[in-house]
Amino acid sequence: MRMQSLYLLIPLAPLAGALVAGLFGKAIGRTLSHWVTIAGVLVSTVASFMVFNDVMAGNTFDGTVYTWAVVGGLKLEVGFLIDALTATMMVVVSFVSLMVHVYTIGYMADDPGYQRFFSYISLFTFSMLMLVMSNNFLQLFFGWEAVGLVSYLLIGFWYKRPTAIHANLKAFLVNRVGDFGFVLGIGLIYAWFGTLHYAEVFAAAPGLAGKAVEFVPGAPWMLMTVICVCLFIGAMGKSAQFPLHVWLPDSMEGPTPISALIHAATMVTAGIFMVARMSPLFELSDAALTFVIVIGAITAFFMGILGVIQNDIKRVVAYSTLSQLGYMTVALGASAYSAGIFHLMTHAFFKALLFLAAGSVIIGMHHEQDIRKMGGLWKKMPVTWITSLVGSLALIGTPFLSGFYSKDSILLAIEASAASGHAGATIAYWALLIGVAVTAFYSFRMFFLVFHGKPRWESADHGHGHHGHDDAHHGTPHESPAVVTVPLVLLAIPSVVIGFVAIDAMLYGDYFAGSIVVDAARHPAMKELAAHFHGATAMSLHSFLTAPFWLDLVGVGLAWFLYLKRPDLPAVLQARMQGLYRLLDNKYYLDRINEVVFAGGARWIGTGLWKGGDVALIDGVAVNGSARLVGWVAAASRLLQSGHIYTYAFGMIIGLLVLITLFVTLGVAR
Repeated sequence: MRMQSLYLLIPLAPLAGALVAGLFGKAIGRTLSHWVTIAGVLVSTVASFMVFNDVMAGNTFDGTVYTWAVVGGLKLEVGFLIDALTATMMVVVSFVSLMVHVYTIGYMADDPGYQRFFSYISLFTFSMLMLVMSNNFLQLFFGWEAVGLVSYLLIGFWYKRPTAIHANLKAFLVNRVGDFGFVLGIGLIYAWFGTLHYAEVFAAAPGLAGKAVEFVPGAPWMLMTVICVCLFIGAMGKSAQFPLHVWLPDSMEGPTPISALIHAATMVTAGIFMVARMSPLFELSDAALTFVIVIGAITAFFMGILGVIQNDIKRVVAYSTLSQLGYMTVALGASAYSAGIFHLMTHAFFKALLFLAAGSVIIGMHHEQDIRKMGGLWKKMPVTWITSLVGSLALIGTPFLSGFYSKDSILLAIEASAASGHAGATIAYWALLIGVAVTAFYSFRMFFLVFHGKPRWESADHGHGHHGHDDAHHGTPHESPAVVTVPLVLLAIPSVVIGFVAIDAMLYGDYFAGSIVVDAARHPAMKELAAHFHGATAMSLHSFLTAPFWLDLVGVGLAWFLYLKRPDLPAVLQARMQGLYRLLDNKYYLDRINEVVFAGGARWIGTGLWKGGDVALIDGVAVNGSARLVGWVAAASRLLQSGHIYTYAFGMIIGLLVLITLFVTLGVAR
């Protein structure tokens, strides 16, 4: 019973903090607002670690906490499923959220919406925890939508800036497209399984594995494929997979702490988590897995390339997030769910670290975000410099660091998957392999431009007032305060060690037994990896002979050569490759296509319905037409109604004559 009250405490503590800061923030003031919300998330973090230990000891839980309504045979419940997958997510979400909360004290210090911001990020933490802890599709959907709503509020936090409002609307609308697929998937599950409870659905799934349905007569579809693809479309929206990725780079308009929270550790990983949770369903459909792998490969490769030409420090990190989410998605498609979740976990730490470090640079540079106006900052901001280096090295997959273990495991899994003939795996392997060099290049392009080389900030014009205020003390950059640097250090530690510590258990132990299901006979990738795994140290040492390591070196070396050794060359290359640069600068014109085809198409249909349907048919024919008809009848009748007695007498005589004539002629005819 004690553990069950602990489960409840984990999501409710941040919710309580959010309500206090949101409703009474003005009354209790700034300091109390941040203490209340941080206390809520701290309680949640500590409780998450306790639950994690409990799960490691072999105690899992799947039960209803509260029955909301019963409609016919459908039970609408709030319930928790606590197993290794949930516990991992709870620890990652609550810990990163705690770091972001602490960091926010420093980052948002001068912002007028201080209490409102703390309320939102606590509410976000609550929503995300409800999503990962759910044991049924209804609660999953609640968490899913709540996360989307709070991200809308956070991206448009500075609501006086038109760009922020544009970005949060874009995020909201693109996510609705994905969520439409998600709702269809959940609806199909209820229609065919008659329940929304995970365990019951998973138990019944193999029985429906061969079931075909005809949405269009004569065109049978495998039910499992349709359900899994619909669910994955939801994940494509949340986890920003091509072509529903367009919202994520724009969402950098929000304050940096939420970039770290939403776009590194939590919201964008909801889709990855959901597919891993649904592994018993996805394993029954090879077509759905192929779809997942192809979408992931496209995202990983093409989004990484866009990172190369970005000049806004946060956008570079945003594109690297898109690319890494592509890696996780490919892992899911190769049935290497554990490798995908492992990468999700390591990535949460080093990507949150990179975002918060970017925020620290932005503070130090008095709200300048253009990396071309930085340089030589390592002397001025030593803590930010060293933690950024750790984050960048982890991101590119440097041996012994956390990112290496998870990223290389995905590459190995996809290679094994390709060898076993999995459709789409070979293309995905090459896309991911080239992506390694691309990642190394843009990560260190940013790192060198920001921290090394000649300082370019003396000539730069500072104080853009990105926080809706102008900095009073322009001038030299400075290290950020401790509330900003301490979370950086605390995130740098797991970015170094967590991969080394966890790889054995998470990928090759029975850590995920019971929470992730893999049909090893048909999808042997992880089983083959286990046969070749000889410990974390051996894996790192062996990697010095492998392609990814040398591709990393090529990427970093190229970045060093172009941005430190010969900084005049990038401009020359850009001038030479004007067409390619324009294509990348316009993000493959996907926004334009969305505007013209989808938004334009919707407007065109709308205009057609308005002019053809509303104006012409309803107003023209039905409403005004019937009025005109009555008018004509009335006009004709009015000619006969003159008001003169002789006219009426004349009419009566004519009428009598007509009648008599009729009678006489009819009588003669008889």
